[in-house]
Amino acid sequence: MAGDTGVEEGVGRTALMVAAARAIETHRRDALARDVYAEHFVRAARASAAWPVRLQQVPDGDADPFWGRFARYFGLRTRVLDDFLLRQVRAGTRQVVLLGAGLDTRAYRLDWPPGCTIFEIDQEDVLAFKNGVLDGLGAVPTAERITIGGDLRLEWAGELTGAGFDPAAPTAWLAEGLLLYLPHAAERALIEAVDGLSAVGSALAYEVKLGTESAAVRESPIYSAARRRIGVDLLVLFGGEPRPDSAGDLAARGWSTSVHTAFEFTRRHGRGPHPEPERPDALAANRWVFATKP
Repeated sequence: MAGDTGVEEGVGRTALMVAAARAIETHRRDALARDVYAEHFVRAARASAAWPVRLQQVPDGDADPFWGRFARYFGLRTRVLDDFLLRQVRAGTRQVVLLGAGLDTRAYRLDWPPGCTIFEIDQEDVLAFKNGVLDGLGAVPTAERITIGGDLRLEWAGELTGAGFDPAAPTAWLAEGLLLYLPHAAERALIEAVDGLSAVGSALAYEVKLGTESAAVRESPIYSAARRRIGVDLLVLFGGEPRPDSAGDLAARGWSTSVHTAFEFTRRHGRGPHPEPERPDALAANRWVFATKP
């Protein structure tokens, strides 16, 4: 095994969960996104070595609330955020920052235009685990890749600029599956830092939840399956304090923002999770936010 630090517990283990979902999506005939490295992360960690990486390994297939519906959500999210980043760089942006990069392999699997630099920020041990697996596979990035070990709950902007990031150049920022786990104050500080580092023409995409989950939603099969199957209590990781209005904060700072449900993109792509109005839905409060600094 490549290692077992950084991704074995808590939020780190959610990176393995998302990697397993990307692996399942990759092996679908009608995949919205493909990540050939995802299953190697899953197999390399003790915590996830027995998890499914193909839908055929899930007894109830797509009917399974966790590896079926929840995995479809992550497959769709991957595609939508891939498209976001590619739109920015095709329009001329050459600087990309992945905040809470986890086991993201976009630096390796997307077709980046010449001159792009991908900055990845996450905990040192998470990046070490990822680099160990990718190096073992002989993977080669398709753009310049710079990794920065740091805690996004603390000060990180200085390390980013010290690694060569240019605040005067437009940037495509991505916080995929990050803000859900940050304390209220850390999320507000991160949004402030991104604004301060963003030149005109920069863009940001991220995922949030509206408010805190109701008691009924907290009993959703997705959450109970996460506790039972992968040993992660997502509700504890999300925390119970009210979430800040980061889209409103960005708008107050002059950004143009749009807020969407995942279900909008399901309709657009013809694949992904559908609403479940007949019962409490753990995905109903999820929002994908896109912002630009005009």
